[in-house]
Amino acid sequence: MQAVIRFGEASCEDVAIAGGKGASLSRMVRAGLPVPPGFVVTTAAFTQCLAQQPHIEAQMADLLNGIDAEDERNLTEVAEQIRRLILELPLPEHLAREITTAYASLGDAPRVAVRSSAAAEDSATASFAGQQETYLNVQAGELLDCVRACWASFFSPRALFYRRHKGNLNDTTMAVVVQQMIVPEKSGVLFTVHPVYGRTDQIVIESVWGLGESVVAGKVTPDHYVVDKATGEVVTAVVAPQPIAIVPDEAGGGVREVELTPEQATSRVLSDSELAELAGLGRRLEEHFGRPQDVEWGIAGGQVYLLQSRPVTTL
Repeated sequence: MQAVIRFGEASCEDVAIAGGKGASLSRMVRAGLPVPPGFVVTTAAFTQCLAQQPHIEAQMADLLNGIDAEDERNLTEVAEQIRRLILELPLPEHLAREITTAYASLGDAPRVAVRSSAAAEDSATASFAGQQETYLNVQAGELLDCVRACWASFFSPRALFYRRHKGNLNDTTMAVVVQQMIVPEKSGVLFTVHPVYGRTDQIVIESVWGLGESVVAGKVTPDHYVVDKATGEVVTAVVAPQPIAIVPDEAGGGVREVELTPEQATSRVLSDSELAELAGLGRRLEEHFGRPQDVEWGIAGGQVYLLQSRPVTTL
């Protein structure tokens, strides 16, 4: 099995190879949807790294077999021990070379987003959203460490607790998505079914200025829109004051917080035409995947980009 595959390659649609996130993005690319380019460090890469370090693999197996998911202290201690083992895991020279070659194909020293992609995540019956890590605006020198950090996040206390109760604690099948970073003026999420009321005739869109991490971090409340799925007509629009935005730090990598002007902070993030375009993409995604979708998106330079799509599992 290949250690690195590009979005759009046939094998990248296999969840066992690319994980849930990677497979979904590759299917979107092959369907002609607007997705920033990228590649996947496959599940084989992590397996190969462990196989070349059998003493580390054995230590991890012992730690996982002895875990008590109901004992918070034990869970935290085991997770930290496994995290240290993975962060120090040597990468074979051929793997490091494949990753850096794929990265170079994305452009001249591009900034990238590095995200975990578990093989068991984002199925129709269970979502691992928030269980693993995402690293934004990553530079070349940080890339390999971020890949290791994504592997390590698969063994965080929260992720271990979740998998223990799903009955797959010993699953170590983890891929990593590396995607060209866009610099969005606005970002958000879209649900192709109303996530609260279950209405299949409505699309719910939430939006913020800058990156969506301002919502994840609890810094702002997003604008909230309900759109008629059939017509694209805006049913309701609730505008929330947003005094700050989180944006990529062009100087040092990572992200930074900026204050917005009073005018921008109180203005509506999305226009009716942008909402109609997003709703249209939402309909295409739902039709393509055959079930309601939870979508992350960004708008950069007037272009809508789809960053992730997974099944809605809360209905």
